[in-house]
Amino acid sequence: MEKIKVGIIICDRYHTCAGGKCLKSLKNREGAFEMYKDRDAELVGFTTCGGCPGGNIEYAPGEMKKNGATHIHFATGFLVGYPPCPYMEHFAKFIPEKYGLQVVFGTHPIPQKYYLTHKNLDSWNTPFLQQAIQPTLSNEKTRLSYD
Repeated sequence: MEKIKVGIIICDRYHTCAGGKCLKSLKNREGAFEMYKDRDAELVGFTTCGGCPGGNIEYAPGEMKKNGATHIHFATGFLVGYPPCPYMEHFAKFIPEKYGLQVVFGTHPIPQKYYLTHKNLDSWNTPFLQQAIQPTLSNEKTRLSYD
């Protein structure tokens, strides 16, 4: 079975993030990385989007592809920031078109505190966002472990 090679792009709001939750979830195959539970997966790139409107998106996936990336994961911060990133739908179309890479929204499970806030605010009220959050919903126990 072919090894999955993952590139992670984080929202520039969190540019100082050390990636701990993303790396933990990749190692434990939690959140969006649960989809690789029976596969070998390797991280081949980690960067920010470059800030709104995502200028680094034009180039970073290409660099990650040179390192063998097969999948680009947008970190969970794109989904749980206040507000969620308004450019995700564009990224979801652009990257497969330009680079032929699969795009996944989310890395680690949504922390419970963010889940409850966004649920109360009805932040994820579009069909796109409803679909985008699915890989990171996990269960309450797992979400609490990422608080």
